[in-house]
Amino acid sequence: MITTLLVANRGEIACRVMRTAKAMGIQTVAVHSAIDACARHVREADLAVNLGGAKPADSYLLIDTIIAAAKASGAQAIHPGYGFLSENAGFARAIEAAGLIFLGPPASAIDAMGSKSAAKALMDAAGVPLVPGYHGEAQDIETFRSASNTIGYPVLLKAAAGGGGKGMKVVERESELAEALASAQREAQSSFGDARMLVEKYVLKPRHVEIQVFADSHGNCLYLNERDCSIQRRHQKVVEEAPAPGLSAELRRAMGEAAVKAAQAIGYVGAGTVEFLLDERGDFFFMEMNTRLQVEHPVTELITGLDLVAWQIRVARGEALPITQEQVPLIGHAIEVRLYAEDPDNDFLPATGTLALYREADAGPGRRVDSGVSEGDEVSPFYDPMLGKLIAWGENREEARLRLLAMLKETCVGGVKTNLAFLQRVLAHPAFAAAELDTGFIPRHEAQLLPPVIELPEEFWQLAAEAFVQSEAPLQRHDDYHSPWSHNNGLRLGLPAEIDLHLSCNGSHRKVRTNNNARLNGDWLTCKSELAPTEVARRLRAIRQGDILYLHYADELHTVTRFDPIAAVEASHQQHGGLTAPMNGSIVRVLVEAGQQVEAGTALVVLEAMKMEHSIRAPQAGTVKALYCREGEMVSEGAVLVVLEEASA
Repeated sequence: MITTLLVANRGEIACRVMRTAKAMGIQTVAVHSAIDACARHVREADLAVNLGGAKPADSYLLIDTIIAAAKASGAQAIHPGYGFLSENAGFARAIEAAGLIFLGPPASAIDAMGSKSAAKALMDAAGVPLVPGYHGEAQDIETFRSASNTIGYPVLLKAAAGGGGKGMKVVERESELAEALASAQREAQSSFGDARMLVEKYVLKPRHVEIQVFADSHGNCLYLNERDCSIQRRHQKVVEEAPAPGLSAELRRAMGEAAVKAAQAIGYVGAGTVEFLLDERGDFFFMEMNTRLQVEHPVTELITGLDLVAWQIRVARGEALPITQEQVPLIGHAIEVRLYAEDPDNDFLPATGTLALYREADAGPGRRVDSGVSEGDEVSPFYDPMLGKLIAWGENREEARLRLLAMLKETCVGGVKTNLAFLQRVLAHPAFAAAELDTGFIPRHEAQLLPPVIELPEEFWQLAAEAFVQSEAPLQRHDDYHSPWSHNNGLRLGLPAEIDLHLSCNGSHRKVRTNNNARLNGDWLTCKSELAPTEVARRLRAIRQGDILYLHYADELHTVTRFDPIAAVEASHQQHGGLTAPMNGSIVRVLVEAGQQVEAGTALVVLEAMKMEHSIRAPQAGTVKALYCREGEMVSEGAVLVVLEEASA
């Protein structure tokens, strides 16, 4: 019997698990770090337990503390979500030893598939095709160098116990191997507590297709169709869809049966995903098995009409699967995008800060939003930067694509950089519309997906000025549009009806004179344009938050502020050649010392943020003049880390 469920996770997945648990009449318990005390998953739970700390190692990875929280709250079961301890066999064993129920597979199954190396050996024995690689126990650089030379570059380093792109590096040539291996090992240790690596041939132009499997404790196992997760950046999925476009029924069956065979070989119970690389010829190669619920499980739910978390709970209670393989539905098409706090224009580096504005698209038929944040929440440097997921269903792929595009245009996020506009460009791209998918999609179409920042047109500044003026104070008359008291248009008897504003957006400044050619009603700005033969009015989102205006223009949300041109004279601060932190994070390595001469591209400092490492490199040859950071230190975005004196010509 499960009447109280503890969710050993945070953010979007914790909220999503709690939603189903509450629908089933089950009480929910949240755990949280010290800095997550007011997080959304905590606010939505019936009970909450403080784990302390901030970093995952001091909070969400504390097995004994989480089990103690479950006992103290009266929970009979623990759902691990994904990430953190979700694929930790020790966690599963500790839960069982404590007399509690783990909403996941047996620890033996996690052991078998939790190590990518062991999983490869298992699949090899089962006759599933494998990508050439080294999956052995030896972890020294010479072993990896020898294996990489045998496999042939480029190669892919992967954390043996990991997932989600953590501890994963593409290595193009032998000279890059040592640095990449050391960095990947540190990321793996930080994220999973296990630094072991494997190396594989980097398959060019593959599709990433995965099979959702589900098994019960009565010997039943089936596959719930497939998902295409080929649109990726930094080896992490960005767009997922189901079913995979262009996959024949025969290939679906072959991949599904191979996935079921893999699950049955290890006595699997619960939800799991078997991931494959699919090449252009239709050959597929086993990559790994994720012994947990996946981030992209909503697209499977939308094309099957099933609730996979409810299935997890029922299977954990000892129930049998309610349908057979022949009864698995496949209805329409679903597409999901992951909304991240990150900067696509800066190599997708994670972003931190306060969500000063957060407005989600409306849910409804064929429209779903799974999120873990609310307006006013803090995005910290300690956790994955995903804010939520937008998922659309349609009777066909094009209907789902257009519906999801509409949802993205309705979504507004301010205060931190996000990939919102980037996601719109991906879904709107002709190649995506034509389902021309592979893992190289983003690099191949980079010019269209990541266009250079262009100067904002005069129309934008004019609209921003109109919205600013009209949002200064509420309208005095709502019943008569023609009344002079119904507009904040600067009308003053005997004086000009215009107002001059000094505005700033994206580092640009402009003096703008209003022309009273738009009207603000709530969060919507209506502007008129002359398009022969008739006048057309269009509506733009314009949201005023304190001194900031958020204006949705040309499919992007722009942050507009007023500025004082006199005070701006002192804006030339801190330009002394310092290399700054691109985000909040902690210094994990300082690779140089003051007085050292370096070449262009030399790694100077390694910064860790959101479980990923980022190297600060010398933009040109020179001498390290000063260091303003040390290993283990937390630094803020924009803080000067290294001052580099350029080498004289």
